[in-house]
Amino acid sequence: MSDLPDIDIDFADRTQVLGLIPHTPARLETNKQHNTGVYFTDIPRSVDGIATIDHKRAEEMGYFKLDMLNVGIYAGIRDEVHLVELMTQEPNWNRLWEDKVFCTKITHIGNHYELIRSMKPDSIPRMAMFLAVMRPGKTNLRNKPWKEIAKTVWDRNVDGFTFRRSHAVAYAHLVVVHANLLDSLN
Repeated sequence: MSDLPDIDIDFADRTQVLGLIPHTPARLETNKQHNTGVYFTDIPRSVDGIATIDHKRAEEMGYFKLDMLNVGIYAGIRDEVHLVELMTQEPNWNRLWEDKVFCTKITHIGNHYELIRSMKPDSIPRMAMFLAVMRPGKTNLRNKPWKEIAKTVWDRNVDGFTFRRSHAVAYAHLVVVHANLLDSLN
C-alpha cells in the first residue's frame, strides 16, 4: 500500500485547467486512459500521450496522480461567496426523503431514493456515512442505527469498493450544495 494521498479536485470544466498546464493522462490496468487521473510531473508516456505505466503500478513507483473531476453542478455556482452560502446553509433534509423527483436530481444520491428514504441522513456526517454504505464494501451497514454504522464505516479492510472518509465528507458537502442550489432555483 502506498503512502501517497488520494486527491480529487473538482471543476465545472476540467478541460479549461488542463489546457493551461502540461500533463500526462494516467493509464488504467486495462491499457485505456484513466477518466480523471493526470500527472503533472515527468512520467514515461507512450505515443498516444498516455502514461506507459498503469496508475496503480505508477503509484507503487512513487508517481503522484491527481484526479481532476468534472462536476457539472459547479456551472450553477456564481462565485466563491455563492458556493460558501450554499455549503453553510442547512438544506431541507426532509425534502430528500419525501420528494422522490427532487432526490433523484441530486448528485451522488439520485439512484438511491428508497435507501435514503429509509435511512434519513440529516447532517453532513450522516450523509457521508450514507454515501459510504451505498458502496459494495459497506452494504452490511445499510439501515443500521447511525451509532452502529459510525463504529466501522471507515474501516478499509473489507471486500468490495469503499469510500475514504475524506471523499465521503466532501461528497456529502456537494450533496448539500446541490440540494440548496436546486432549492434556490425554485
